[in-house]
Amino acid sequence: MQVFRSLEEVPAGFGPSVVSVGNFDGVHRAHIRVLTEIVTRARQRGAKAVVVTFEPHPTRILRPDAGLKLLSPTAEKLRLLEQTGIDAVLLLPFTRDVSLMSPRDFVQQIVCDRLRALEIHEGFNFRFGHKAAGDVDRLSEFGRESGFEVVVYPEMRLRGESVSSTRIRELIREGRVSRARFLLARPFTIVSNPGRGRGYGLKYTVPTINLSRYEELAPGDGVYVTQTRVGGECFDSVTNIGNRPTFGADSFAIESHLLNFHPLEITADTRIELSFYYRLRGEIKFASVEALREQIGRDVKKSQQYFSLMKHSAGLRSGV
Repeated sequence: MQVFRSLEEVPAGFGPSVVSVGNFDGVHRAHIRVLTEIVTRARQRGAKAVVVTFEPHPTRILRPDAGLKLLSPTAEKLRLLEQTGIDAVLLLPFTRDVSLMSPRDFVQQIVCDRLRALEIHEGFNFRFGHKAAGDVDRLSEFGRESGFEVVVYPEMRLRGESVSSTRIRELIREGRVSRARFLLARPFTIVSNPGRGRGYGLKYTVPTINLSRYEELAPGDGVYVTQTRVGGECFDSVTNIGNRPTFGADSFAIESHLLNFHPLEITADTRIELSFYYRLRGEIKFASVEALREQIGRDVKKSQQYFSLMKHSAGLRSGV
């Protein structure tokens, strides 16, 4: 997958292309529906499947006080986009000049002139251009004028839920990670590194890993059934998110206890992927460290039961 980090990086004569423009935060089921179709259409038409997205997220420029936290930071979003089979991403810097472009100029200069779009595929609520003045009706009008086709997708709803980045963020903040997993079509995952000051050296011999400070979206405080990928190895785990009230104030941490642990190589730069499956409980302030230890034992047992059932179900589906 090619990644262009500015309009100027797109080579002259690039295309023709089948395009979708959007933020694609989380690359969830509704996104995947559109991306799968643009890949199919691009192959049929001898064109390139192209995503146009933005860095930073436009909300962070237009409404900085909103405090938006992302489902997928840019590096993770690019990784997820690549898995869909698209050919290229234009990661457009969202500058003041871009924010002031009229809907017509945005389409003409970026999608038509540079990408030579044959088709543009968008969700029903797509907005673009200065003050979000453009919508799918105006896009279709531009298409008739400039000779590209516009494909509009209706809202996707599953079990009464709208499949949208906004709704998934709400679910994750509430700790409803199993519901979010259904809308994402995969577990919600944080990618980070080990927290510093944990005493790791050539061999990591403690079955608990703290993540370094994480600035994007994390599930609401509580204890979760998770899987933790350390480098190339995956461990079933139990993860606590919160302020660890038993230990006093100002001790926020994302801390994972690895269930099938063995000593392993780890450094401050080791990639940690933490995937959330199910919320076991909220945070509790225990009367003693011993009471906390007993509860952790119960959490571990529930997590082991969860993974045993999950693996049994997977075996039944595969006929094993």
